[in-house]
Amino acid sequence: MKLWGGRFEKTTDALVEDFHSSIRFDQRLYKQDILGSIAHARMLGSVGVITEDEATNLIAGLQGILKDIQAGDVEFEIGAEDIHMNVEKILTERVGPVGKKLHTGRSRNDQVALDLRLYLREEIDQSKALVGKFVQTLLNLAHEHLETWMPGYTHLQKAQPITLAHHLMAYIQMFLRDLGRFNDTRKRLNLSPLGSGAMAGTTFPLNREKAALELGFDGVTLNSLDGVSDRDFALEFLAAASILMMHLSRLCEELVLWSSGEFQFISMDDGYSTGSSIMPQKKNPDVAELVRGKTGRVYGDLMALLTVMKGLPLAYNKDMQEDKEQVFDAVDTLQKCLLVVEPMLRTMQVHRGAMARGAKGGFTNATDLADYLAKKGVPFREAHELVGRIVLNCTKQGKGLEELTLSEYQTISPVFDDDLFEAIGIEHCVRARKITGGPSPETVAQGIQQSQEGLLRLLGE
Repeated sequence: MKLWGGRFEKTTDALVEDFHSSIRFDQRLYKQDILGSIAHARMLGSVGVITEDEATNLIAGLQGILKDIQAGDVEFEIGAEDIHMNVEKILTERVGPVGKKLHTGRSRNDQVALDLRLYLREEIDQSKALVGKFVQTLLNLAHEHLETWMPGYTHLQKAQPITLAHHLMAYIQMFLRDLGRFNDTRKRLNLSPLGSGAMAGTTFPLNREKAALELGFDGVTLNSLDGVSDRDFALEFLAAASILMMHLSRLCEELVLWSSGEFQFISMDDGYSTGSSIMPQKKNPDVAELVRGKTGRVYGDLMALLTVMKGLPLAYNKDMQEDKEQVFDAVDTLQKCLLVVEPMLRTMQVHRGAMARGAKGGFTNATDLADYLAKKGVPFREAHELVGRIVLNCTKQGKGLEELTLSEYQTISPVFDDDLFEAIGIEHCVRARKITGGPSPETVAQGIQQSQEGLLRLLGE
């Protein structure tokens, strides 16, 4: 018999029952559902809505169900619709009629909102731990490559020389911001909706704050309509996860490029590469490519839930059942990507020589040559024009800036002197950029230390 069946004269059509049921996916919330019910039962007993003995019996029964589910000894029923009614049905079978008192002062509407908040809070903490480990690997790599010279790019064209450490530090800043977004999301979701009822609260004298405190919330939601219909916290998580996946995808795109024969900057470990079924020479960066592809999947989860929510009147609507599969998929996808990218980065081989050779080509020191003239008193726009002409001349001759003689430079401008060759040396170009945020090894080392402190602070929030 349905737990809501008193109003109905006919049984639910089997096709509708299967369509309507969510137990196939929301059973993932069993722990959160049971912990929420335990807190609710204890609170009901403390305020006298049920007796202390009844509360004790309910709690013991719920703890037994939790233990049995974790042991794999419970089979859920499609006919019981969802995780809430499955648990209540099993509880009533085990403890008798008192099991029917558990739902006093509560609706599945505030129950599911509670469960999803508890679930996401836990998964945000888990995701933060994975991001923290990943960022630590990036920090270690950056420290190791403070003087690994490489070309920096704009428009995927060689621009100026930097170091691999400086390049990695750009991603570190991105992922630190991601941690900040997770922290912000967690703070906003950490309010208990339990007690909102179906949408208008309850006439029972519930102590919402007591149940919230037991469940580790910072407080309770202040409007019962919003309490049951709010999914902003889920959308915030999906948005934060999407941005993080975008950052992962950008990094993986560069790893794919760098591992190509055209770049040869890195080599992936065999354990994080695949081969070809027809081309025996191939070593493909499939892990990085797959992360790049899975990013779109998380974007889809965000867009799906935004679309579900955009036209819903207050308060709860059945459409909102579609929130959980999107959240579950994003959690799984994000965490699996983080789990595999960290060791892929940690085990990759960096080819310092190839990176250094790349830094010396493509006139990456042209800006430094213009700066040299500007420091000698030549207006920068004029210096820019002069260096542009020099680059054009070098391109026609197939030479680099450092290959021209001093006399050739002086035919263009008498300002040039012997010290120009030091000024356009690749290492000097990098070391001289000591401004905060710049690529000099000294500056990047300071940034690594500050980022290390920032990481510990964000993980502690």
